[in-house]
Amino acid sequence: MIYRLLALNVDGTILQSNGRIHKSTKEAIAYVQQKGIYVTLVTSRSFPAAKKIAKALKINSLLVTHQGAYIAAEQGKPIIQKSISEEVTYEIIRFLEGFPCQIRIVHDQFSLANKYKLNHNLLAKTVFTTGDPMFYSQQFVDSISETLRDEPITAPKIEVYFEYEEDLEDAKEALSAIYNETNMTKLNDFRLDILPQDVSKLNGLRALGDHLGIKLKEMVVIGDGMDDLEMIESSGLGVAMGNASPEVKKASDWVTRSNNQNGVSYMVKEHFRKQQPIEFLRKMNILKR
Repeated sequence: MIYRLLALNVDGTILQSNGRIHKSTKEAIAYVQQKGIYVTLVTSRSFPAAKKIAKALKINSLLVTHQGAYIAAEQGKPIIQKSISEEVTYEIIRFLEGFPCQIRIVHDQFSLANKYKLNHNLLAKTVFTTGDPMFYSQQFVDSISETLRDEPITAPKIEVYFEYEEDLEDAKEALSAIYNETNMTKLNDFRLDILPQDVSKLNGLRALGDHLGIKLKEMVVIGDGMDDLEMIESSGLGVAMGNASPEVKKASDWVTRSNNQNGVSYMVKEHFRKQQPIEFLRKMNILKR
């Protein structure tokens, strides 16, 4: 099979545990791009945060951000942009404020969060480690719903970090039953992402493929999280990081090394060295487009 697109998750995949990108990963991305492979990031992060990482990797392509709700190569010029309506955003926030949790509305240009302090030290450290650039506005308020009452906004994504596992399950069940216009994604026992209807990393990647004329079976996907599982299952070659959960590994075609053991660069160089450059394949009429 000839693969024409490489889709990479960010956290736990490209980034090491210290939040840095290893030199070998940058070299691997450059290597595969020289072969004519379209490289993109598929991430739950905001567009500005994803763009910063793409710039470090010298990736200038369309990026799938907000788990597929916002796809663009430049800020303000999306090919896909989906949001939860102002009314539903407000109602969901009002409901969530009844739980001990940290809530964050992640827009493509700013974020709005409550000031709730999580007692889980490990979880608290993960809440705002998105690497957002300094120009990305992050506002903290006592009550998000009161702020929305005065200034309504639509939300590409709402991140919720719960204090207790049972609260996440209760909130997910209740919201799923009430709002058909949303999609709930449980990332772990304490984090729930609320997205616009039909928004997911897989659907975002599919939309990008339709735009580029590249089929899912012509894509290689590398990821580690539960929100990557559908992409890994549906792509031509699904790769799980060594640090991925057992469920993600089971769904994959290939398990590479962990993010701290340069798993991306190992897999990319190991696989793509066997594939001829795209331009050569076209000249030989092996690839028709």
